[in-house]
Amino acid sequence: MHIPDHYLSPSTCAVLGVAMMPVWIKSVNKVKQEIPKEKLPLLGVGTAFSFLIMMFNVPLPGGTTGHGVGAVLLAIILGPYSACACVSAALLIQALLFGDGGILAFGANCFNMAFIMPFSGYYIYNFINNRWKNKKAQYAGIALGSYIGLNLAALCAAVQFGIQPSLFTNMANQPLYCPYPLSVSIPAMMMPHLAVAGLLEAVITMATISFAKKVSPDLFCSSRKIKLNPAYKLIACLICLSPVGLLAPGTAWGEWGLDEIKNVVSNGHILGYIPEGMQQGFIFETMIPDYSVNGFPDAAAYIFSAAIGTLIAIAFFKIIEAIAKNYYATKVGEW
Repeated sequence: MHIPDHYLSPSTCAVLGVAMMPVWIKSVNKVKQEIPKEKLPLLGVGTAFSFLIMMFNVPLPGGTTGHGVGAVLLAIILGPYSACACVSAALLIQALLFGDGGILAFGANCFNMAFIMPFSGYYIYNFINNRWKNKKAQYAGIALGSYIGLNLAALCAAVQFGIQPSLFTNMANQPLYCPYPLSVSIPAMMMPHLAVAGLLEAVITMATISFAKKVSPDLFCSSRKIKLNPAYKLIACLICLSPVGLLAPGTAWGEWGLDEIKNVVSNGHILGYIPEGMQQGFIFETMIPDYSVNGFPDAAAYIFSAAIGTLIAIAFFKIIEAIAKNYYATKVGEW
């Protein structure tokens, strides 16, 4: 679901980036209002969790791969605005450091995974949980919210891919960017997500919330003293297990490199060319492209990448916490 650069036109990326601006601003303001400075490290943990979950690729029908996001999980625990901030931060780390998702397409990826997914999933969960107040209904809401949230995000990505051939073509009427229309992109994205990826997201969300309630129930109450050790242990386990994501063969639909897309077969037909806009598009060289490190075995490079991304996520919100504490102390001193 990570849209690379070149697949969407610059104008499409710009529109979606602008659409995300008020969402990001509102999310930052909500985090300031709703998350005490003592709980800011929890946002780092949430960002790291989302980052790691997205590294666990699973095979999907049709020979492609997919992954969970954890956006609805974070929305249920922290609220949808905090989830938006966490997933956006995770996507930014992936794009800047690992080339997973494009720089120009960052707004589009955030629109799908950090906005559509957490907000839709959270409100579905809330709707069910508020009307049938029992444990079964709660977990039904968690499962349904996660499943629908992920699939709505996938649908948005499919539409963004599918409108490109209708809007942007060259003089020969060949698509400049994603070459597959809605009649191809929607079935190709939705069938595997409806069949497998959505169910995976629901299972991950239910299992993690059940685990959190047992080992750190203070996450779900107003207490300011939160035990993060269980969360750090879970993250450490996910880092060690991250090479499991390498076992899934193939490439996620719509995430082919320029060296692959020419040979992609869809509906029994090979594409046979590289769209002009893709060849001439913006290229950003990342430090650790595709989670690979020269001289490292694939599994070791994946673990290294997982550890680096996690440390950046946690350190960022630790710095924000320190700034908030210093600001608060200064204000108290002035008073």
